[in-house]
Amino acid sequence: MTPARKKPETTARRKAKARAGGPKKSPVTAAEALAWLEARGARKNIDALKRYGITVTRAFGVTVGDTKKYGQQVGKDHALAQKLWESGWYEARLLAAFVDEPAQVTARQMQKWAADFDNWAIVDTVCFHLFDRAPDAWSQVPVWANETAEFTKRAAFALLWSLSLHDKTAPESLFLKCLPLFEEGARDDRNFVKKAVNMALRAVGRRSPALNAAAIQTAQRLAAMKAATPRWVGRHALRELTSAAARKRLHSR
Repeated sequence: MTPARKKPETTARRKAKARAGGPKKSPVTAAEALAWLEARGARKNIDALKRYGITVTRAFGVTVGDTKKYGQQVGKDHALAQKLWESGWYEARLLAAFVDEPAQVTARQMQKWAADFDNWAIVDTVCFHLFDRAPDAWSQVPVWANETAEFTKRAAFALLWSLSLHDKTAPESLFLKCLPLFEEGARDDRNFVKKAVNMALRAVGRRSPALNAAAIQTAQRLAAMKAATPRWVGRHALRELTSAAARKRLHSR
């Protein structure tokens, strides 16, 4: 009797088996990763951080590009990411964002890491490479927008900026709900907050014709305010959102 031919394994089945077996772990330990970073550090890279307005207390002096490439070699490892973050080293925290597994990132972890944010580069790297893919990403935006700490507040708008670019399936309603956050956020005259507010508003307005119209209305209200900071945010956003290039790009989709 001829044995039945085995059915080819589907992609869904392979993924299910991978989940059942748990996430694949990297053979690299936190100590080995820190040693790798220390060995490749250079004083000139630490000095360069200051020129870009990146304040750090503990840094090896490894470029973001080299750190990211190393993260790709290491692979995804949630437990390793936690240990790297706890080390407090600047590059180790960048590496943590590159190797962590978004599906395993909880709201509690997001809040814990956000409390440690101490410069704009860490904020943007974590939001653009990890947090925007976490299950609780959207819920953290309004929470952080109401924080007073400079870099936690920046994280609200950096995350929204990143979601505008990367969350392709998010409905317009999620972005519309966030528009009132800009009117309050734009009142914050701290440099790293107002720049994130501006970039996020522009990103939302580039997403679709409907969101462009809504973002323009928000920007017009800001531009008409007497206070300098919201006026700056509004005018800079309007410059892009109402440009011929922006309209052409939106209507060509």
